Amino acid sequence: MKLDVNVLRYLSKDDFRVLTAVEMGMRNHEIVPAELIERIASLRHGGTYKVLKNLLKHKLLHHDSSKYDGFRLTYLGYDFLAIKTLVNRGVFSSVGRQIGVGKESDIFEVANEDGTIMAMKLHRLGRTSFRAVKSKRDYLKHRSSFSWLYLSRLAALKEFAFMKALQEHGFPVPNAVDCNRHCVIMSLVQGYPFVQVKQLQNPETVFEKIIGIVVRFAEHGLIHCDFNEFNIMIDDDENITIIDFPQMVSVSHRNAEMYFDRDVECIIKFFSKRFNLSFEANADDSDSDAESNAVKPRFSSIKKASGFLDKELYASGFSRKEQDDIEKFTEKIHGSDDEEIEDDEETEDDEDHDSSKLNASSIQIFDTLCSLTKYEDDEQSGNIGDVVEDQQNSEEKHEDGSDKVEDDEQDDNPELEQRLAKQRRRAIQAARAGRKTNASRNSYKDKGGKSSHNSKIQKSNW
Repeated sequence: MKLDVNVLRYLSKDDFRVLTAVEMGMRNHEIVPAELIERIASLRHGGTYKVLKNLLKHKLLHHDSSKYDGFRLTYLGYDFLAIKTLVNRGVFSSVGRQIGVGKESDIFEVANEDGTIMAMKLHRLGRTSFRAVKSKRDYLKHRSSFSWLYLSRLAALKEFAFMKALQEHGFPVPNAVDCNRHCVIMSLVQGYPFVQVKQLQNPETVFEKIIGIVVRFAEHGLIHCDFNEFNIMIDDDENITIIDFPQMVSVSHRNAEMYFDRDVECIIKFFSKRFNLSFEANADDSDSDAESNAVKPRFSSIKKASGFLDKELYASGFSRKEQDDIEKFTEKIHGSDDEEIEDDEETEDDEDHDSSKLNASSIQIFDTLCSLTKYEDDEQSGNIGDVVEDQQNSEEKHEDGSDKVEDDEQDDNPELEQRLAKQRRRAIQAARAGRKTNASRNSYKDKGGKSSHNSKIQKSNW
């Protein structure tokens, strides 16, 4: 869609107010209803439908009545909102010709009041030539639903952040001026796209510069991922400038080595075809191996020691978990921690020693509890006498198999024998009283049949 900024002259405040209302409504609506636009815009004298008709005439909005009567912003309307905001900020005052077209953006010349010419990049994701944004770019991250306008805004914010950080670290990139919505303002690079260059005075020197930039990116924790002749600018003095940064990822990305090797291969392939440079080396000589490593750097040999731009900018592939791991490795282990561990081990040994003294009494109490459960299990069959006999037989077997030391201990403890006898009497009394178990308590609730015991309703005498 062609950007005609002359329409800006004929748009009023009400027009921009309605455009902003549609933008706000698109946060949670794919198609914004006309009634919602009217409520958000809140024009003083009404006339929202008249303004919508005017915006439709200039193709700033799109009308859709398939599900319900509503409107959505077009890229041209989104462009006008961004341009109007930047003009009000005083970033630029005029828009010139179009100087570049890509699969993801359009680039125009702009100028401020002082006459300084800059570049305006408008991100336009969702074109027919490049719709695989969800799989090729990491703008969405954890989100499942998206709109192309929102993706374009995320791409612009990411590019502006990377450009600003790389500029502060001395990389040959354009100067980032300002950003709003899907629009990025940067300094105009004086040069030509590298793909248009046919001859170079020193192609080896230019090749070393470009490969050095790729290595510097990796040393600072970043990989360009689209490093080719279309994203490199060169001037008459053979100075290099790198452009296009939304797709940059971290060296901690799972495919970082593949992206790094692909960037290097693109440069080597272009120089070998365009400038007839040979990068072949014999594998037998050690000197040739060193030269090949210098020509084609390896990802494993690069040390990330110059900075952590991926950590600062949260590049794709560098998660918060990795940041926590780095902080753990930098912390020092204090000697007091070892002493606390030793103290804990000593206390555990003391507890084990004390617990061993209580084993004899706990075993005896456990035997009595087992006998109580056995009374309750055999209660339904009414074999109380058999239970008592089984208990006596088990006690005789236990006494025969025990050692003399244990017999002496039981003789010396008459209180324990009294408690055991008391527990036996209680168990026998509970069995004779007809104490109900959990199964008999809910037996009248069984489906499809009569219960073996009378329910509470049946027990009552009317």
